[in-house]
Amino acid sequence: MTTRFARFAGALLCAAFASISHAAAPETVRIGVAQQGAGDPPTFGGSPAATAQLQHRVEDALQGDHIKVEWIFFKGAGPAVNEALANKQIDFAYQGDLPAVLGPANGLKTHLLLESNVRAGVYVAVPPDSDIKSVKDLKGKRVAIFRGTNLQLVADNVLKENGLTERDLRVINLDTAAAQAALASKGVDAVFLDYSLFKLQRQGLAKIVYASRDGGMQLTRQAHLLVLDDFESAHPDVVQKVVTSVVQAAQWSSDEGNRNALFTLWSKSGVPSESWASEYANQPLKDRNSPLIDPFVQARYQSVADDALRLNLIRQPVSVNGWFEPKYLDQALKSLKLESYWPRFDASGKPVA
Repeated sequence: MTTRFARFAGALLCAAFASISHAAAPETVRIGVAQQGAGDPPTFGGSPAATAQLQHRVEDALQGDHIKVEWIFFKGAGPAVNEALANKQIDFAYQGDLPAVLGPANGLKTHLLLESNVRAGVYVAVPPDSDIKSVKDLKGKRVAIFRGTNLQLVADNVLKENGLTERDLRVINLDTAAAQAALASKGVDAVFLDYSLFKLQRQGLAKIVYASRDGGMQLTRQAHLLVLDDFESAHPDVVQKVVTSVVQAAQWSSDEGNRNALFTLWSKSGVPSESWASEYANQPLKDRNSPLIDPFVQARYQSVADDALRLNLIRQPVSVNGWFEPKYLDQALKSLKLESYWPRFDASGKPVA
């Protein structure tokens, strides 16, 4: 009798847990993007995460679970995404290394799941008739920098390598769109910006005088997909499906046979395919679109945390140990048979045999 009752009670308990689990499944997955989207509905480009959105891969992966997907864009970039994460207005975030590091420093509980657009450089551009020819010439000039983003830290390190700091410039904090407008109208003497400068240069409104990646891997910035700890704990199965779908997008984005198709796809973001071609010129797609959390990535994020402390962007040291959660990525790579697809890089940025 006791055994029968125990079995019956156990069955009821399992049914109750199954019911609770089913009831707890999210109706919507909200993914924050640390940039302003373009178009209707808004889209973006330049990363496997963008490819996943444009190809509806996350939506397709969660369709069977009747889970909707919302992509939410933030003109305020990384800092605005961190605020949304803190208020639990989003579940996942695509953002850059610096704002992500600032999050844990301020008590934000997240896990970094995979990379999405790594080893990206920044550029310095000036008006076409400017006499500024190098970074050293920026001393005393009006220079636009989007503070709080992963662009700022690379800009600061570029200045450091040229014997300057932000204090040597007349820095104006402008977002991407405002910086482009200011440069085109000669409202500033120079800008630190991204691939969007190629369009201005082709239009004769700007002249690119410096590319940070020419200075080495240490002068690049990284972007990624992360998740709120609370969401991950409650829905690990959903996290796995999201990660796997982005890894699939990363593989497609890394295939050299898709290079032209990739840039055409990303042009839906409002950035011409010619600009993407210039941004990725002479670079293997696998090097830039890798999702791997390798020694280079781990070292770069720790370096970002150390630089943020040095520049007084955070008040206490931050260790990235334990922040990365690679199990979902590892499972995706295994299930898709991609364990050896992307090259790995050591902490200095050299390929690992």
